Amino acid sequence: MALDLVAIGRIGVDIYPLQTGVGLEDVESFGKFLGGSATNVTVAGARYGRSTAIISRTGDDPFGRFVHRALQEFGVDDSHVRPVPGLPTPVTFCEIFPPDDFPLYFYRYPTAPDLMIEPDEIPADVVRDARIFWSTVTGLSEEPSRSAHRRAWEIRGRRQHTIIDLDYRPMFWGSEAETTAVVQESLQHCTIAVGNAEECRVAVGESDPHRAASALLDHGIEIAVVKQGPKGVLVATPDERAEIPPITVDVVNGLGAGDAFGGALCHGLLSGWDIERTVRFANAAGALVCARLECSSAMPTQDEVEDLLRSVEGA
Repeated sequence: MALDLVAIGRIGVDIYPLQTGVGLEDVESFGKFLGGSATNVTVAGARYGRSTAIISRTGDDPFGRFVHRALQEFGVDDSHVRPVPGLPTPVTFCEIFPPDDFPLYFYRYPTAPDLMIEPDEIPADVVRDARIFWSTVTGLSEEPSRSAHRRAWEIRGRRQHTIIDLDYRPMFWGSEAETTAVVQESLQHCTIAVGNAEECRVAVGESDPHRAASALLDHGIEIAVVKQGPKGVLVATPDERAEIPPITVDVVNGLGAGDAFGGALCHGLLSGWDIERTVRFANAAGALVCARLECSSAMPTQDEVEDLLRSVEGA
């Protein structure tokens, strides 16, 4: 049976401080959570009752075992996550300075196992038949992962709901010019693109939301989603555009908002909702996670998202 959502990409362990407003040097205690952007999206999808799987790799170590256990507990298929001997499972630290400063520190040395996915590891039937296939720009930053992504797109074809998260993190790339070239080639394989203004600038040379959306559509994208943080979200198709207003919350940690948005976006698409309703729902899911400390385990249920939307609409 085809899975609802299959993602490929980053996986690891988030080590987040339990004290806010202080640097890591002053933090006294931490929480340990499943992490990695593509992984968080599959967890978010599972929270809505969707069948999800992640294609990735970990280290052959205790943190790798934790990743498998957490995926199973969240209801995410972990059968396509294999260990890489000799490489540690990545850990990510952050600092929390609400409302808008959350520095990240990635420990992915000498490289990350999730960038060691080989083209021949791609499960052809799983990728081809998935109702949604989700990938990220980070997964394109190194070989052999870049070739594995291309292999997955080749297997899938440019099927409906083939999504790329523009997820640009400069520390993973040699240069911005390289990123732009790789991303523009990758857009030719996808039907939906999701990114913020800076990620759109790197991808298509435009940071103005409407011009960025138009540029993405010019690359053959069918649905372009441009996230604008406190200004809301723009969604564009060849036939319509909608600007979704922001939802104000007391921010605790903004790092999981984009992944919550992604998982909720997938749920709306799978539900057959119109694009404006889908993005409103995704926007609310992102707002809810902003008000929580962790990422994966903070992903909301459909009832929680709809409760927030009702409270906003009734305000």
